[in-house]
Amino acid sequence: MLSERLLSKTIGVGATRLMRSKLTAQTSVPAPKSGHEYLLYVHIPFCDVLCPYCSFTRFPFQEEVARRYFSALRAELAMIRDLGYRPTSAYIGGGTPTILMDELVRTVDYMRELFPTINEVSSETNPPHLDRALLAGLAGKVQRLSVGVQSFDNALLKRMDRYDKYGSAQEIVERIQGVHDMFETFNVDMIFNFPGQTAEMIARDIDVFKTTGANQLTYYPLMASPGSEKLMQTCFHGQVDYGLEKELYHTLFDKMTAPVDQGGAGFFATDVYTFAADRNAMIDEYVVDYGEYVAAGCGGYSFLGDEIYTNDSSLAGYIRRVEEGAMSVASKIDMGRSNGKRYRMGRELFGLRLDNRAWARDFGRPIQKDLPVEYGYLKMNGAFAQDDADALTLTRAGRYLVLVMMRQIFIGMNTERDRQRTLLPPDERRMFTDSAERQIAAAKAADAEAARAAGTQREGYYTY
Repeated sequence: MLSERLLSKTIGVGATRLMRSKLTAQTSVPAPKSGHEYLLYVHIPFCDVLCPYCSFTRFPFQEEVARRYFSALRAELAMIRDLGYRPTSAYIGGGTPTILMDELVRTVDYMRELFPTINEVSSETNPPHLDRALLAGLAGKVQRLSVGVQSFDNALLKRMDRYDKYGSAQEIVERIQGVHDMFETFNVDMIFNFPGQTAEMIARDIDVFKTTGANQLTYYPLMASPGSEKLMQTCFHGQVDYGLEKELYHTLFDKMTAPVDQGGAGFFATDVYTFAADRNAMIDEYVVDYGEYVAAGCGGYSFLGDEIYTNDSSLAGYIRRVEEGAMSVASKIDMGRSNGKRYRMGRELFGLRLDNRAWARDFGRPIQKDLPVEYGYLKMNGAFAQDDADALTLTRAGRYLVLVMMRQIFIGMNTERDRQRTLLPPDERRMFTDSAERQIAAAKAADAEAARAAGTQREGYYTY
């Protein structure tokens, strides 16, 4: 436990400092490098509900603004093509990409026209959009659809202000059952380690998931930035307990990978916290398969070599930049060679296997000699099952240590997003203040309902 806390603290402090971007005069990402493979990330920053745990760039949906945004987004995609990028895969995240379906379908079609090299497209969505007629325009164009569910516990959904907008657990299950066959890979996004969540609740979530028919589950650890963690404490009446995280993680990993006849899901682990019915399913965490990606859209991050380019986080600023004929790059992070290596180490181990031969080819020596301190720490704490010139693979303990590493890196990125949010124009900042007030009101309503039901059987879950 001490080793995990030390790792969390060390990487957390380092990531927060490293991920602080600096304004740049550059108005474009650099051109692609010959021989490098890139993913295209496309960000749609609109939601019906701004969830209290989320730090991604997102704004309350307004149709007129959204349509203008999609037009600017397509213009920026053309700029990326003109730079010479030929991505082989695309990931559309948010926000809620499906919030304006006609614009999304038009954008996917245009993206495939610009980049015929794209072999597969992933898109995120939310439960209300799981309708066969609505999704028909994406069938055959998007190979992987990922729905943000977060929990099948109705009490938690109410505290997140998702229950009224996105439906009860029963409604969500029925919606997934009705559309999962439309896509090669249908992923359900869940989160563990909410305040008050227990191992029993995680196990029950997985039992409910097994009834959906979905063939992939991604179970993220809660990655709350300091700003969102403060709001969550108000909404959930509790601190985020990282001491409990390890127990919850092992519970979900064991149950997801255990055979069906032993009460498990019988899925394969494709990375530290993604599980699939098929070993070859498209993976949720694109950072595993792609070390470099170029981003289009408000608040997007482009990871290119050892540099990170961040797009304008202001909705108005983003649209203005693109309409004036420039890409939306606003700031930059220079990770440096050493930190770039550390990020690659964490990214590859996150995918459960680090190719040591490729590492030696790229850096001149195996990782044991190239990053001796980082390697030695993990080795000392029993992280590796295979540990030789060919590869590093992870033990049970190692999987959790890598989860801690990546969680802290992502929290560092979320903390920077929080900081960027404080720099938004007043009218855009006000949107988040209004949203937080609504979330607190929803949590209070959930408290009142729980008080009325005190002494009765808990009815948090959809019961079959």
